[in-house]
Amino acid sequence: MNSKQVVLITGSSTGFGRLFTDTLARKGHTVFATMRDPGGRNAKKAAEIRSLAEKNSLPIHILELDVTDDASVERAVDAALAKAGRIDVVINNAGYVVSGVTEAVTTEQARRIMDTNFLGPVRVNRAVLPHMRRQRSGLLMHISSVAGRLVAPSMGFYCASKFALEALAEAYSYELAAQGIESVIVEPGAYETPVFGNVVTAADEARTDTYGPIKQLPAKVNAALASSAGNAQEIADAVLRIIETPAGEKQLRYVVTRANMGVDQINALAKQVQTNVLEAFGLAADTKFLKGKAVGSV
Repeated sequence: MNSKQVVLITGSSTGFGRLFTDTLARKGHTVFATMRDPGGRNAKKAAEIRSLAEKNSLPIHILELDVTDDASVERAVDAALAKAGRIDVVINNAGYVVSGVTEAVTTEQARRIMDTNFLGPVRVNRAVLPHMRRQRSGLLMHISSVAGRLVAPSMGFYCASKFALEALAEAYSYELAAQGIESVIVEPGAYETPVFGNVVTAADEARTDTYGPIKQLPAKVNAALASSAGNAQEIADAVLRIIETPAGEKQLRYVVTRANMGVDQINALAKQVQTNVLEAFGLAADTKFLKGKAVGSV
């Protein structure tokens, strides 16, 4: 990859995505900041980003992209390619939290969170991968969470969406390495972003009410997360370091959190077990990504 890269980021209107946009552009990377409805519901946020770009002469371009809509994803990717001629990095960042007693989350709520947090990256990756494979280079970055490895009561569906995302991202890493394309997973802990203010609550209140004291768990978990949240710029700085790590030297997983809670140990053991699994299938020689891929934190 070139030192200055073309980066497409989903969910750029607020939170991590907004910070990634600013941080990467200030380092000279061309950023396509994507979001839903930049001419309507996100018009103010889009205008703020445009103003920032103009004031500081930053290479930022805003595109409309709804990760739940195949056609929207394809239009945004085509527009980025038409403008820049290539896409070197995709950051699958768009996502949200559903909180509540798991039984009280309706099937429609479950479908919607998986459509965004899991199928969103599926759509984006499918749109960019043909271009990356022609380039014989590229980076798929998946913003997961420590909740992609650990489970908190009242966050079952959020955890499930991130567990699914991690499985997908790891499968990509095996299959794409020989074509010069890397797939990495970033696992943030609790950080100060609007995600806490945008939590969707389990809709079936009648079921929630049958749980007695357990129905207080969501409030306790959310309060604990909010009280321990760090400065989200730490995640943006980590993402910058990962993107600027030379091709072939990146790890599969990066834990970025102040309270590790054992995620590094889970990752290290999983890496060992996965290596054994691939060897048992006779696939070790086909998945050269394994060489030099240590697990660690940044």
